[in-house]
Amino acid sequence: MSLRLPKTRKVDWPLAEAELGTALPEDFKLLCELYPSFGLGDFIGISGPASGHEESWAQSFRASLEDLEDLCAEAELAVPPRPYPAPGGLLPWAGSNQGDLFLWATDPAGPQEWTVTVASRSSVWWHYTGGAVQFLADLVTGAVKPWALPRVRPEATEW
Repeated sequence: MSLRLPKTRKVDWPLAEAELGTALPEDFKLLCELYPSFGLGDFIGISGPASGHEESWAQSFRASLEDLEDLCAEAELAVPPRPYPAPGGLLPWAGSNQGDLFLWATDPAGPQEWTVTVASRSSVWWHYTGGAVQFLADLVTGAVKPWALPRVRPEATEW
């Protein structure tokens, strides 16, 4: 069964992005327009705004930054990470059912230059030099080593 929506979902991205205070990567926006909220391998959940609910989605997205602030403070890294809106700050875009976070490392050059940072529940942080959609593809195909994450099966289910 394919999860792809029969019609592209209309999302008011200017409204969602204004509420967030930043533009978002085009690959993520297209993913959200073509698919409902879904999970990969019953592990990673990806959720975008539904039509008419962009503002509440962005508000919940922003609320997750408070939890991220605590996680960043606990990270034992040479250069402590900081949440968005700090320059180069982290912005969550997905999570796992076991407490792992998948984040964008924002870049002043714009959202097309953002890369992925993984904060695993076991306190292992790692970086992927690509966007969210390519990261998901590489994770399920095994093209990228999952480090402290379990192997993610390519089965997609509604989340």
